[in-house]
Amino acid sequence: MNHEEIRITLRLPTNLHAWLVAQAKANRRSLNSEILHRIEGDYRATAADAESP
Repeated sequence: MNHEEIRITLRLPTNLHAWLVAQAKANRRSLNSEILHRIEGDYRATAADAESP
C-alpha cells in the first residue's frame, strides 16, 4: 500500500475545533491524530456497512 502524504488546510467552526482539541487531550493524541482517528473510524464503519448484506 502506498502511504504518500498529502497536506491540506482544514477550516473548522470554532466550537468543533474546541471539541476536537478537548477530545485529543482526553485521548492523549495530537489534534491531527484525533482527526485522523475519527476519519479512519468512520471510513471503516462505512466500508463495513457497504460489505454487509
